[in-house]
Amino acid sequence: MAGMSSAAPPQYLRRGKVKEVYAISPTELEFRFTNDISVFDKHIPSEIPYKGESLAGTAEYWFRLCSKIGVHHHFIGQSGPTRMRVRRVQVVPDPRSLGPSPKNFLVPLELIVRYYLAGSMWDRVKAGKVHAADLGFPSGKELRYGEQLPDPHFEVTTKLEPVDRLLTIEEALRLSTLDRATLDGMRETILKIDEAMQKEIAPRGLLHVDGKKEFAIDSEGAPMVVDTFGTADEDRFWDKDAYERGRPVEFSKEFVRQHYRSIGYYDTLMNARKNGAPEPDIPPLPPLLIDEVSRLYTTVYTRLTGRPFVPATGAPAPAG
Repeated sequence: MAGMSSAAPPQYLRRGKVKEVYAISPTELEFRFTNDISVFDKHIPSEIPYKGESLAGTAEYWFRLCSKIGVHHHFIGQSGPTRMRVRRVQVVPDPRSLGPSPKNFLVPLELIVRYYLAGSMWDRVKAGKVHAADLGFPSGKELRYGEQLPDPHFEVTTKLEPVDRLLTIEEALRLSTLDRATLDGMRETILKIDEAMQKEIAPRGLLHVDGKKEFAIDSEGAPMVVDTFGTADEDRFWDKDAYERGRPVEFSKEFVRQHYRSIGYYDTLMNARKNGAPEPDIPPLPPLLIDEVSRLYTTVYTRLTGRPFVPATGAPAPAG
């Protein structure tokens, strides 16, 4: 990984769910990927060995793919095993505060494209909130977990609110100040990236199930892909052979979510949010599950990139 230098030490700005953000200059930031993990917008009080390194390496791999296929992005380069430099934009909850035709700002949306029926979409189907016709199937069709959708399904959530909230297209346009043509262009960019990603991972026996992307508007007014994508945090991948045998095998942090569902925490949390009650603290992961999650992240790195995971510390990587 190429080293990068700076005239002044990085200035700490803020901490997200799993990343720390530092200012390098008025035009450049540095991300530091921690070993933290979150689910349901809750920070789990457990560290996952090697997670930061695997995420940083996976993100770098996909941004370099974006460069190859002509997709504009904010990535500059890796500055260490868990660090990367990116172009800096303004982060404001409401871009309308920047005046008419704002530029150089983070779009406060997460854009999600789904190719198979899984995750929170499956939850909505089971709850009767989403029906077959909503997903492009014939009306009345009985839906099954894991089936491929007739067409990619696009949806938008909030980005800068404490809990991500599903938005209509009209709400998304109003909140982001984007016009419909720009949002449609972002959707096409996501489809272009995802097509290239699937071509990369198909020889390694993986299916890209769903994932989210984030965008900013740069100083020239052009959309660019920002944050990270294509990791086990943002995306869901399945083993292709197992899927074809009728058993979706997850390569994402979904099984961490399932752990908290199995112990009843998820239902308690959702009830608290629904009733406006204080949210319960999320308990730490059991030690054996921490080891399993660590192996997941390093295995996903290798399956996605085709590279062996070699820890920067020189310590042995967790056995897959």
